[in-house]
Amino acid sequence: MNPVLGRRPRILAATTAAAGLLLVAGCSSGGGGGKTTASGGVPLVKAGQLTTCTHLPYPPFQSEIDGTVQGFDVSLIDLVAKDLGVKQDIVDTPFENFKTGAFLNSEQCDLAAAGMTITPERAKNVDFSDPYFDATQAVLVDKKSGIGSFADLKGKKVGAQAQTTGEEYAKSKGLDPVSFESSDAVLNGLRTGQVQAVVIDYPVVQGWLKDKANADGFKVVDNLNTGEQYGFTVKKGNTKLVAAINKAIKDAKADGTYKKLYEKWIGPYDAAAASASPSAS
Repeated sequence: MNPVLGRRPRILAATTAAAGLLLVAGCSSGGGGGKTTASGGVPLVKAGQLTTCTHLPYPPFQSEIDGTVQGFDVSLIDLVAKDLGVKQDIVDTPFENFKTGAFLNSEQCDLAAAGMTITPERAKNVDFSDPYFDATQAVLVDKKSGIGSFADLKGKKVGAQAQTTGEEYAKSKGLDPVSFESSDAVLNGLRTGQVQAVVIDYPVVQGWLKDKANADGFKVVDNLNTGEQYGFTVKKGNTKLVAAINKAIKDAKADGTYKKLYEKWIGPYDAAAASASPSAS
């Protein structure tokens, strides 16, 4: 199905670091059009908080657990918020807005964190941080499907999340995937037999297979190295916030925090994920 473009943003709680620095009132000088600035002159759309747009659910990067939005992306942006002396506040929005930068341009959010792949097309509308995660696409199938690899998907019912690189990759290989609005809907499609296989980011599949019922019924038959890297996005020209995000990522990789968070949310640490070169965008 198509993304719910008319869905109203939903404000959610997030696990955040306590604010420790005072905000300085004034106009932004680093792009983004914020009405206030945080430590280092970083512009913010709302005083006292770093407002993050995301699209739920997308475990292990962001999902609502016991009423609180948590995940790998959330934890990394918490580090940015801590450096700025503010708290992170999360807004759930349609994924389509991350490609267009709509909620950034309308100043409803300071940044977007949604396990989003850096692409030249998307970089026309938003500015990306340095990459913080290397991703591959996985082919997950029902164990009874008889599918053994991506090559076996021709003629099969294949699912993917709408507006994602997984969907784009499947289409580029001649498939006609069934589009689902969220990653949870993708998994439900596989569970209920709407599709026989799905193509989606491997870390998401890793999270699903931690559940015994999923592991008993499904298996990964292919891992597609598509050269994808995830980045956080900000409004075009918001150079100070990009710099703050990049600094937090760099510091986390240097002091071991990144490794700790990776192991907590994703699984066994992959050193390649921390060696991604800076984005050219």
